[in-house]
Amino acid sequence: MPMCKSVPATVVGLLLAGCAVFSPVQPGMTRDQVQARLGAPTAVVPLPGGEERLQYSGQPLGQTATMVDLDASGHVLRDRQVLTAADFARIQPGWSRADVLREFGRPAKIDGVRSWDGDVWTYRWRADGDMFYWVYFDPAGKVGRTQQGMEYFNAPNGRK
Repeated sequence: MPMCKSVPATVVGLLLAGCAVFSPVQPGMTRDQVQARLGAPTAVVPLPGGEERLQYSGQPLGQTATMVDLDASGHVLRDRQVLTAADFARIQPGWSRADVLREFGRPAKIDGVRSWDGDVWTYRWRADGDMFYWVYFDPAGKVGRTQQGMEYFNAPNGRK
């Protein structure tokens, strides 16, 4: 009997382990190791203190942007997917285009709308469904506001 009780616990443990987020990048890896696994970054951004950020953006068609931060000696400090509600919430009025590019990478597209005097950057991302996140820049190139919305192209119930 004791073995029968441990089998379900083992199965549950294995299933939970399978749900864990896996990253092919680990702290301490070298820049060359990262690029061997992920390929060439879509952009490289210098950070304060001699650190560097490798950006891997899936835009315009993908819904992810992974930032891999390297220390001054070229070793991974951290990596993270930044197209998330929590990360978008960090954008503040007054941020420059360079600030947004540094934190999120290139947008899926840059547009304008009649009701806004400036560029509107669109990021595609995924929350509970397919989403857009819009960053509105004023004519001076500073963030004026942001907004999120559903991407109805892939919406359930055929809603378009």
